[in-house]
Amino acid sequence: MSSKKAVIIGAGIAGIAAAIRLALKGYAVEVFEANATPGGKLSEVEQNGFRFDAGPSLLTMPQYINELFELAGKEPSKYFEYQKLDVICKYFYEDKTELTAYADRAKFTDEVSARTNEPTISLEKQAANSRVIYELTNPVFLEKPFRFKALLTKAGFKALVSLRKLGTGDTMHEANKSLFKDKRMIQFYDRYATYNGSNPYAAPATLNVIPHLEQHYGAYFPTGGMYSVTASLVKLATELGVGFKYNMPVDKILLEGDKVTSITVKGVEIPADIVISNMDIWFTYKKLLKDKPELHPQKILQQERSSSALVFYWGMNKKFDRLDLHNIFFSADYKAEFDHIWQQKTIYHDPTVYINITSKLNEKDAPPGCENWFVMINVPANTGQDWDTLVDEARKNILAKLSGQLNENVGELIVTESILDPRGIESKTSSYQGSIYGTSSNSKYAAFMRHANQSAKIKNLYFCGGSVHPGGGIPLCLLSAKIVSELVG
Repeated sequence: MSSKKAVIIGAGIAGIAAAIRLALKGYAVEVFEANATPGGKLSEVEQNGFRFDAGPSLLTMPQYINELFELAGKEPSKYFEYQKLDVICKYFYEDKTELTAYADRAKFTDEVSARTNEPTISLEKQAANSRVIYELTNPVFLEKPFRFKALLTKAGFKALVSLRKLGTGDTMHEANKSLFKDKRMIQFYDRYATYNGSNPYAAPATLNVIPHLEQHYGAYFPTGGMYSVTASLVKLATELGVGFKYNMPVDKILLEGDKVTSITVKGVEIPADIVISNMDIWFTYKKLLKDKPELHPQKILQQERSSSALVFYWGMNKKFDRLDLHNIFFSADYKAEFDHIWQQKTIYHDPTVYINITSKLNEKDAPPGCENWFVMINVPANTGQDWDTLVDEARKNILAKLSGQLNENVGELIVTESILDPRGIESKTSSYQGSIYGTSSNSKYAAFMRHANQSAKIKNLYFCGGSVHPGGGIPLCLLSAKIVSELVG
């Protein structure tokens, strides 16, 4: 048994990945999770014969998952299997345009040409711009702890002198509006801001890197659904000797001077050489270090939070051939929708609706002749709104929208339902205000102002997960774990 002890707070995907990496470095690792099951947002819901992935539903860059198994000398396919999607997503516009986003670049270009008035050259320029942003930011930002001295490296200098190419001077919408002629394609590319809970009318065009991750590297579906990512990594971690303690919320992080010494769980002190928090950064400080306000990063904790989500888990007693695994029903007025979320802190009457149906590829997720609909809209973070009223109104508006688009009374087909709103997201995943991605990216340098992966004031305290560098979403959470393992040494 190793003489070095690492304690990880939270069994979200980043916490599990960090546990694996530290176990491989020789640490004795224990993970303390407040819930009865692992995964955090990457969990599952089962109700009346239907299974739903509770949160993230799109898998990109699975190489970061495979890497964990390969580091352990394991064959990834024996733990975790997935297939590449031929169709990434189907899009439905209010003008009745239906657009299929094929993974194959040529097929997608032909589809856009057939369905819209967008010149092919625009798509080529977008793909090239997105690739350049990725190639400039990846070596100095996404896979490394962000430090200003990183700009003194060759890769850092290259990124610094290419700031114009990074799009920091424009918003996503401004960049897309200058590139595309067809408003449907502007809306198509603006939607990528929602991948990290931001507003395309405020977030920098640097975020136009996101389409490259999806369109160049592809989108995937794991056998058994997204929760199989969590299950497979927990299995690997357990085999490596990691101990998982469920229903064990951490009460406090204890210090001696400016150094972490232990945590307390249900009044019991547990010593640790290092502590890694996979808990939202806000709750890490405000709850676990509440008696040390002088050590709090006040400016970071006051930053604007990302958007949240309202999710309906609907068991449907009919199959819809027009729908695919991923489906988007766009709002007729995207600007108004985001203004309601970000300025008015409420829900627009015509929200963009996302539907994920895993039973399209995994029939076991729904009874015969049925489908499991994960129905989600973007909503503001919880700042005290009347959510009972908002949820009721949103449900009616979503049903009306989908019924009109699909020429079917969707509400009559629902045989089972559960609902998750920002209040539930906060209580179940310790995400402050129910924000899914920590802080928003609605300012020019917001991405560079996220909390670091290592405390600047507290020795042996580290951070991983969607609320810290490099950001939210499965790939970036896995990268945060990688960064932490390198910082620990």
